[in-house]
This record gives sequence, structure tokens and C-alpha cells, in this order.
Amino acid sequence: MTRLAIASDHGGFKLKAALCKALDGWGVAIDDLGVDSTASADYPDYAHKLSSGIQQGRYSLGVLVCGTGIGMSIAANKHPGVRAAAVSDPYSARMSREHNHANVLCLGERVVGEGLALLIVRTWLDAAPDQDPRHLRRIDKLELPDPPT
Repeated sequence: MTRLAIASDHGGFKLKAALCKALDGWGVAIDDLGVDSTASADYPDYAHKLSSGIQQGRYSLGVLVCGTGIGMSIAANKHPGVRAAAVSDPYSARMSREHNHANVLCLGERVVGEGLALLIVRTWLDAAPDQDPRHLRRIDKLELPDPPT
């Protein structure tokens, strides 16, 4: 696995810091793409930065944190090849990896506490994309075809 990227806006800064510490303790190599404080920041900037890294192959997985996880997931999903899932429970985290092949996990600091967030991330990292043909067929349908020329 290439390095895991992690980023947040100001609303997710404290949870991102806790996740970075846990990921380091779990032996996961990470690149922290910001923010570095609770000063106001625009979540799309960080979602696009991380998602571009996924697209370019610098990262195979990413974690984005904002107040709810929703804004980050919307911005990240604008990038072809990025499958970002905003989740608030371990079951959804596992399913997002196994059935939807999510490569970006989005969390909300104002939605989940630190302990639950750590469980969600660990569950997500431990899950693997299911190669069952029915899931692969559905994953292929997530990307829009090129527009006619």
C-alpha cells in the first residue's frame, strides 16, 4: 500500500490529530495534508488536495475529516476514481470498503466521538474490497462514461 493521506478543515482538526496519533501507533504511514490549526479553512480545498493525490497514485487510501464528513465526501467524489464514503458507524465503514471499494473515508468530528472514530478507521483499514463479480460490476457503473464527442 502506498501512504495513506489524511486532511481536515478546521471543524475536523482535533479529530484528525487524534487519528494521526492512532495511525502512527498502528504503523500506518501517513501524509498529513493539513489543516494545522482550528483557524477557519475551506473543506473543498483539502478534499481536492487529497483526492488529487489518490488520482495521481501517490495515495491508495485517504481519510478526510470535517464537521459532518458530508462536505468532504461531496467534494472528494467530484474526482474520477475517488470513491469517498461519509460514515458514522463501523458496519458502514466495512461495507464501504468491501462492497463499494471506497478509497476515501470521510468522518464528522461533530458527529462521532474520538473512540468511535478510531473504531471506524480501524474497521475500514482492516476491510478489503470484495472481488465478487456482482460488486465489481456495480463499481464499474459508478464512473460516468466519457461524453460523446
